[in-house]
Amino acid sequence: MTGPQLSAAFFLQMFVILLACRLVGAMSRRLGQPQVVGEMIAGVFLGPSLFGLAFPDLQQLVFPKDSLKVLYVGAQLGVGIYMFLVGVEFDVATFRSRARSAASVSAAGMLVPFVLGGGLAVALVKVPQLFSEKATLLESMLFLGAAMSITAFPMLARIIYERGLTGTPLGTLALAAGAIGDAGAWCVLAIVLASFGAGPLIAVKAIGGGIIYALIVLTIGRKLLSQLGRHVEKAGELSPTLLGIVLMLFMIAVWITDSIGIHAVFGGFLLGIAMPRGRLARELQRQIEPFAVVFLLPMFFTFSGLNTRLDMVNSPQLLLIAAAVIGISCIAKGGACWAAARLHGEDNRTALAVGTLMNSRGLMELIIINIGLEKGVIRPALFSIMVLMAIVTTLMASPVFEWVYGRHARKLGVLNPAPIQA
Repeated sequence: MTGPQLSAAFFLQMFVILLACRLVGAMSRRLGQPQVVGEMIAGVFLGPSLFGLAFPDLQQLVFPKDSLKVLYVGAQLGVGIYMFLVGVEFDVATFRSRARSAASVSAAGMLVPFVLGGGLAVALVKVPQLFSEKATLLESMLFLGAAMSITAFPMLARIIYERGLTGTPLGTLALAAGAIGDAGAWCVLAIVLASFGAGPLIAVKAIGGGIIYALIVLTIGRKLLSQLGRHVEKAGELSPTLLGIVLMLFMIAVWITDSIGIHAVFGGFLLGIAMPRGRLARELQRQIEPFAVVFLLPMFFTFSGLNTRLDMVNSPQLLLIAAAVIGISCIAKGGACWAAARLHGEDNRTALAVGTLMNSRGLMELIIINIGLEKGVIRPALFSIMVLMAIVTTLMASPVFEWVYGRHARKLGVLNPAPIQA
């Protein structure tokens, strides 16, 4: 496609994406689901699972294959900026007070589903159409374990935001545990890719580079960024020049983490944590957040949905395997996080809420299994089963959270409404 054709395709795609996300998001809110869940479902609907199945020619007209590279870049920008803003709102003081709880919840929420996922891979590795013939038993175990232990970090952040939990002890604990756990899962994925032919350097870059990046940003970077905060406090506003500097720093941050093999969202999130609080943080949220939430983030959901095919789960055997994957995933992740939170002194309602939020897989699951499909570790049937697991666990999160925590918290005045109803 030529430049003018790409731009024309992009504008049409954005019209369709925004329309679908608004409509499905509105319906999801009527059913008690957050806007973000509607956007994820809208993304799947726009792909081959519904739109492409019912109107294949029209779907190809709106989303021609050559244009998806542009949509991919927009998707990465959207989720990266959103996670940067989540980091800006992240309550570091509360995290420090709950660091042990967050680490424990994260470790339990990763280790238990990882072990059970690896054990499930042993039972499934001989089933046709699930794993690639090139994948060894160890690679299959590592990949399925990592995929089942992942948490939908961007989705978790959005649910916490929409439920008014940002900055609360529960929201901070869940976000911190999700961040630590997902970083660990991405390191495991890097090891799988290294063993699958990419070479050991990719794992060394991902793990070592991620640690170095985090240490620099949260120590030296924080001190340097404090000067920006003082300047904004003195001027009383965030000027276009300073906003440009912040955005430049964001771009280089996500480039670094993307280049070393850890997803771009971690670069943006850690940079956001390092940003000074006060007027600078408030101005960043005011100037960037509405555009990022309404316009950019839906591209992320749609791009992942375009790679999703739910019609692949088309036999009793695969349906049974899908049910087993969903059941084991929910019990392992939610149960382990609940138990860890209880062991660290959280009351039962808070521990159940943490387990519920951490159980959501969402689009981070889709990212990791898309990589597995692209690299030839898994095959389309297992890919589709994991998509089903991601959708079910994400749909469960909001109603189960409301049942175990939301109604009670609102009666006590603990749960505040979200600052923006998307």
